Amino acid sequence: MQIKVAIVDDHSLIAEGVSNMLRYNAEMEIVAAYQDGKALLDSLPERMPDVVLLDINMPGIPGDELAALLKRQYPAIKIIALTSFDNIFYIKNMLQQKIDGYLLKYVSRDTLMEAIRIVYEGGTYLDETVSRQIKRDEEITKRQKEAGTLLTKREKEILQLIAEGHTSSEIAEKLFLSKRTVEHHRESVLAKLGCKKISLLIIKAKELGLLY
Repeated sequence: MQIKVAIVDDHSLIAEGVSNMLRYNAEMEIVAAYQDGKALLDSLPERMPDVVLLDINMPGIPGDELAALLKRQYPAIKIIALTSFDNIFYIKNMLQQKIDGYLLKYVSRDTLMEAIRIVYEGGTYLDETVSRQIKRDEEITKRQKEAGTLLTKREKEILQLIAEGHTSSEIAEKLFLSKRTVEHHRESVLAKLGCKKISLLIIKAKELGLLY
């Protein structure tokens, strides 16, 4: 039994290229290529695909909204995001829509076919670059939580004011503390975050999400 595949991408050259990659595979049948989400939805359920290869940035219905809609109305359809976006924001947003795979557009023919087979059989497939991005994001989130619990409320407050460019004297005046107390907190924050310079402290604090 062939796997029925639909392509949704507003770039006709991309859609045609993907179609050509899969056309001569006996396991797969290209149901259709659509330039937007509305065209796909209008064809359902008459032309029901098993797997949809979905671009994210499209006119009309955005990829994330289309994915969520398909999962609600046609939960049997498997969805693979096929996009040029490798930013963690897009990755997390699409995964929140319960898609089954995430691939970047420079993927090889063999990898694309493998991903389609895996999601069709009920699995999940993530591009290696995407997997690394997710792992990196998880590590950053973990460090943020650790740093957040490491600093006291007062230290976080002083860290924010330092990042805004205030001197110890100005911070002391704002928080009704002695300058000596502020400098003690400053040294404590530097030590806890493993920094020797204020410039490096601010960079690290931004990376850890400790500043707003």
